[in-house]
Amino acid sequence: MRAYKAIFKLRLQLGLQYRTAAIAGMCTQLFWGLMIIMVFEAFYSQSLSEPPLPFEQLVTYMWLQQAFLTFVMLWYRDTEIFNLITTGNIAYELCRPCGIYGFWYAKLLAQRLSGAILRCSPLLVIAFLLPDPYRLSLPPDWRAMLLFLTTLILGLLVLVGISMLLYISVFYTMSPTGSMLIFAVAGEFFAGLIIPIPFMPSWLQQLAYALPFRLSADLPFRVYSGHIPVHEALSGIGVQLAWLAVLLAGGYGWLRLALKRVVIQGG
Repeated sequence: MRAYKAIFKLRLQLGLQYRTAAIAGMCTQLFWGLMIIMVFEAFYSQSLSEPPLPFEQLVTYMWLQQAFLTFVMLWYRDTEIFNLITTGNIAYELCRPCGIYGFWYAKLLAQRLSGAILRCSPLLVIAFLLPDPYRLSLPPDWRAMLLFLTTLILGLLVLVGISMLLYISVFYTMSPTGSMLIFAVAGEFFAGLIIPIPFMPSWLQQLAYALPFRLSADLPFRVYSGHIPVHEALSGIGVQLAWLAVLLAGGYGWLRLALKRVVIQGG
C-alpha cells in the first residue's frame, strides 16, 4: 500500500507542474464550452416541443463537462504504459515489489486528478461570472452538492477501472490504436459527452444506462443540476459501487492472465 501511495503522490506532484499546458487547455475548454452552449441555444430557440433538459440545466451540464474533462475523457492516455508493453520494458515493472495493477491504477488516478485540479477551479469561477443565459448555476441544495461530489469521485474511480482494460488489451493486440478508437468513440458517446443522454432516443438511453460509461459524467453532472433527484442519485451511487467492484476484479484477473503469456526476448 505504501508503494501505491508513493506513486500516487509523485505523479500528482509531477502533473501539477504543467501549469502552462493547463492554462492553454482551460482557454480551449472555455471557448469550446461557449460554442457548444450557443449551438444548443439555437436548437432550443427553434424547438417546437419541450426539451428533455431545461436550458439552465443544460448550460450547467456543459460547463461541468468542460471543467472536469480530465475526469471523464476516455482518450486521455499514458503513452509510457503503452511503450512499456509494446517494447518489452514491462520486465522492469515485473521486478517491482508491488502489484502492477494497483501501481498503474494509482498512477492513472493521480494523472487525471492533477489535470482537473489545475483546470477546474479557474474555469468554474469564469463560468459563474458569465452573464445569463451562459452562467453556471449553483446546485438546488446542499444534498445535491454532496451527492455530486460523491458521484464525481466514484465516477473517476470507475473510469480509471475502464481505462485499465484498455491498457491490458494491448498485451494481446500490441497496438493501442484500435482499442483507443473503440473506447474513445463508444465510451464518450454513451457517457453523454457528445450529446446528453436525455436527448437520445429511449432505446438508446436504455443501452447507455446498461453500460458503465455514463457513471463518470452523465450521472454526476445531472445530479448537480437537479435533473436527477436525490433518491435516484443514491441508486446511482449503488450502481457505481457495483460497477467499480466488477471492473477492479475483472481487470485484476485479466491482467494476471495476460502476464502469464508475456514473453520477454533479449538479454
